[in-house]
Amino acid sequence: MRVIFLPMFWTIMFDCIMWTVFYFTVAFLCTRIPVDYLAKDRWLFRTRPWEQQGEIYHRLFGVRYWKKKLPSGGRLFGGFDMRSIASHDVPYLERWIIETRRSELCHWMLIPPSVLFFLWNPTEVGWGMIAYAILFNFPMIITQRHNRPRLQALLESVRSGAVPAGKPAKASAGAAETTAHAGRRSQ
Repeated sequence: MRVIFLPMFWTIMFDCIMWTVFYFTVAFLCTRIPVDYLAKDRWLFRTRPWEQQGEIYHRLFGVRYWKKKLPSGGRLFGGFDMRSIASHDVPYLERWIIETRRSELCHWMLIPPSVLFFLWNPTEVGWGMIAYAILFNFPMIITQRHNRPRLQALLESVRSGAVPAGKPAKASAGAAETTAHAGRRSQ
């Protein structure tokens, strides 16, 4: 229900300002979530059987083809850089898994504020803002849901000795996927 009426120009400006405020506030707050909280495999982050260890996201959306093109905001507030895997050491992989949870939670948290846009926008624009929030955050969410089970498989392969710890032969997200597949085949 619209309660604030502004001229069109100022409504658009206010929309831009509010999205910026929401994104930076949520991102900042998410970087402050303790690692201990995110280390637990909570309900939201658990891989469901229907996700087929993250493979469903590639089959339905081709996530492997475009995930490298997504922006990585983890370092914005001193967070973790998730652009490529730099190590196969257990603590590093554990931290990476934690950061997939942080990123997923952050993007889930960016969707609910979109309902506030109904307060100063016409109804159809309010619905557009909800659609924008879902469409913008959905690729990041499914990327984390695709990557996490693969990283967990890689971590288990390193722990079991099937994949050597240390620096991967090719330090990239693509190498992580190849290594994760290799780890699964060796188990």
